[in-house]
Amino acid sequence: MDDTNTDRAGKAELALLTTQQIAMADRAAIAAGTPGIELMERAGRAVAHAVLRRAGARGCVMVLCGPGNNGGDGFVAARLLRENGLKVRVVLPGGSDGFKGDAAIALERWAGAAEPLSALGAAHSDILVDALFGAGLTRPLSGAFAEAVAFLNGMGCPVVAVDIPSGVSGDTGRAEGIAVRASETVTFFRLKPGHLLQPGRSLCGPVTVADIGIPAREALDAVGSSAFRNDPALWRQAWPKQEVDTHKFRRGAVAVLAGGVAGVGAPRLSARAALRIGAGLATLLCEPAALPIHAARGPDALMQRAVADGAALEVFLEDRRISGILAGPALGLDRRAQDLVRAVIESDRPAVLDADALTALAGFSDGGARLLRGRHGEAVLTPHEGEFQRLFGRETAIAGEPSKLERTRKAAALSGAVVVYKGADTVIAAPDERAAINATGSAALATAGSGDVLAGMIAGLLAQGMPAFEASCAAVWLHGLAGERLGMGLIADDLPEAIPSLMRDLPVA
Repeated sequence: MDDTNTDRAGKAELALLTTQQIAMADRAAIAAGTPGIELMERAGRAVAHAVLRRAGARGCVMVLCGPGNNGGDGFVAARLLRENGLKVRVVLPGGSDGFKGDAAIALERWAGAAEPLSALGAAHSDILVDALFGAGLTRPLSGAFAEAVAFLNGMGCPVVAVDIPSGVSGDTGRAEGIAVRASETVTFFRLKPGHLLQPGRSLCGPVTVADIGIPAREALDAVGSSAFRNDPALWRQAWPKQEVDTHKFRRGAVAVLAGGVAGVGAPRLSARAALRIGAGLATLLCEPAALPIHAARGPDALMQRAVADGAALEVFLEDRRISGILAGPALGLDRRAQDLVRAVIESDRPAVLDADALTALAGFSDGGARLLRGRHGEAVLTPHEGEFQRLFGRETAIAGEPSKLERTRKAAALSGAVVVYKGADTVIAAPDERAAINATGSAALATAGSGDVLAGMIAGLLAQGMPAFEASCAAVWLHGLAGERLGMGLIADDLPEAIPSLMRDLPVA
């Protein structure tokens, strides 16, 4: 299989499907000849395998089943675990009435006792199975089901969740009320956004994606997913390739807009990160008064130049060899900063707007982020939560959207830019609706200057000709991986130095 086919297959594996799309995939499998009860049998078998890995050949398992197909998966798992010699109890917090279709068949095949909610505390259990509600739940848990979840969370023993922890939305990752805290989750065919978006990701524990026989190509063609888990297979074909006869300008020249004497560190971090990720040249464009301070500091690989205003930046950008711009880290919020941001918008070079540049953009009364829509070069916005609210919080369609994935998509469509909505569950979205949710990273990245490094990494890849969506996904993934590898105690200065070793290990084409 060649690299193109390998990447196509890899992207198919990375697809994230909404609950509606998963239902469509199920229907496609049934239409292709696989009965629904067979899909349920395979799902239950995958759950049973996960329980057996934890419980071994002996032990007591309690399976809590809800009224729908999630409960049906639980009945299958319970029957298979019993056949493997485990002691199994099935508890139905909602009672045994009302089961329909495949779930009713699975209950009949269980052919064992089905205990009420009052039986929960009656005997010891070594492991619990949450088969109450799946990813399609759209309301807070209440009544007997909320009591059952409180019991699960209070038991202090491992919990295996079927599909997604009960109480968590598969589309948004949100838990509007009480939700199961799982030790492990078993889902089917493909991940859903809620497995990666917080707090869903934290509530899931490690997630196993089980193959239950849904024909992938036919199902994915039918649902047309454009959301993915961020991974090198998503962007490796676009990774910059340098020939042996290259030179520094061909490798990419980045202009990093800097502020005054009070903020020389942040833009230097960004510029260093741009170099470390492969750009051939990085030039700091600072206030004239700050030039001596920059000139006195290392590393010598960073170029410095005084740029007093937007007109001076336009003159600098007449050099067509400049192939990327970063504006924001410690840029300031004064008139000069605003003029520079406007000059960036009016230029045709790929640009990253971060930090102070986002605040300036949000304050423009003549359009804010909408000003980017008519821009001739690609743009990337990198807001954290507060900056996102300043930029897009007044847009009703965005602010009222419960899913971070969909908020990011709508922000990208409105601005015409790639939006990197940062956080523990960073989402990257392009104006054409492509989106990715990142899963690398750690709490160690919550340190001053970390975002400045990320912005520099994106700018460095843009300057090398990588398209904005792919460049953003690659930088976010590598930045998160650097945080994982370095661990607690890292400072932002450590991150650029970690990039070369990570790039050496990249499975790029």
